[in-house]
Amino acid sequence: MDLLFLLIILIFSIVLHEVAHAWVARREGDDTAEKLGRITLNPLSHLDLMGSFIVPITMWYATNGMIFGWAKPVPVDPSRFRDRRGGDIRVSLAGITANLGLAVAFTLLASALVAFQGLLPGAEDAIGLGVRFMRFGVFINLILAVFNLIPIPPLDGSHVLFHLLPRPLALKYRAVGSLGGLVLIGLIFLVPRFFDIVLFPVQFLMGWADRFIGLWT
Repeated sequence: MDLLFLLIILIFSIVLHEVAHAWVARREGDDTAEKLGRITLNPLSHLDLMGSFIVPITMWYATNGMIFGWAKPVPVDPSRFRDRRGGDIRVSLAGITANLGLAVAFTLLASALVAFQGLLPGAEDAIGLGVRFMRFGVFINLILAVFNLIPIPPLDGSHVLFHLLPRPLALKYRAVGSLGGLVLIGLIFLVPRFFDIVLFPVQFLMGWADRFIGLWT
């Protein structure tokens, strides 16, 4: 049951992440993603067999409950942005912002369920399940936000770092970006401590979310 809950939340969260990229790209002047039908919440337009199903399920069993995944990246043409540098940064951060927004929304929903628990006698089990579901939502979206901030291509943080580096260094950084995917896969599956580093800020923020939810008991 936990795996099913996590997959549902993960799929919704990664779809919204990509929609946010596509929507902001359109606002910045690039309608490439829009023309390909990527500004939609229909998961069939976004999901990737490997990143949305195989990797998350494998990670669930291989890491004792850890889950991560991705959807098909939204195609973006920065040359069409009105402000190429600022536009690329805003588009890159849009997905992370969407995930942080979802984490806040799930926290508020969990708090509302806890607050109204006393008004619904006999529904304790259903409310408890709902709160558990919402906490999964907070946790997964914090992981997605923090993970995507890592400045390893093709993660969103790499686009931000590229624009912050001096031009010669930025070009070298982008040149080795094609190896970023292999580096990430190696870190995920071969370096157990990698996710401990990622989870540190996630657990810190999760603690704040749990304390807020606890205020309403």
